[in-house]
Amino acid sequence: MSALNENFLRRSYRVRQSLRRAANGRARLSVFRSSKHIYAQVIDDASGRTMAAASTLDKDLKGALKKGSDRAAAEAVGKLVAQRALAAGVKDVIFDRGGYLYHGRVKALADAAREAGLSF
Repeated sequence: MSALNENFLRRSYRVRQSLRRAANGRARLSVFRSSKHIYAQVIDDASGRTMAAASTLDKDLKGALKKGSDRAAAEAVGKLVAQRALAAGVKDVIFDRGGYLYHGRVKALADAAREAGLSF
């Protein structure tokens, strides 16, 4: 395993462990970022099910976005996942950035989700 991948996995594990301590029963807004797309899902860890999900591959967004890998796409995904979470009855979440640093597309998604009504 490469050193970069190993460091990423360590960071992911560390972030997720601290989230478990701080969650207090809240759902988790998890982000996955690839080189071409960005994905977000709201997960209830107690029951182990996904409450809401959105990505740049959704039918609602795919035609409207110029690229799936820029900040505008991340903002659109953040708004969409927040709308779907609110429709599912989830308002309070805890943000799981995984092993990614909180800047760029990850930060844009989080800010858009906050503006759309999620609180974290």
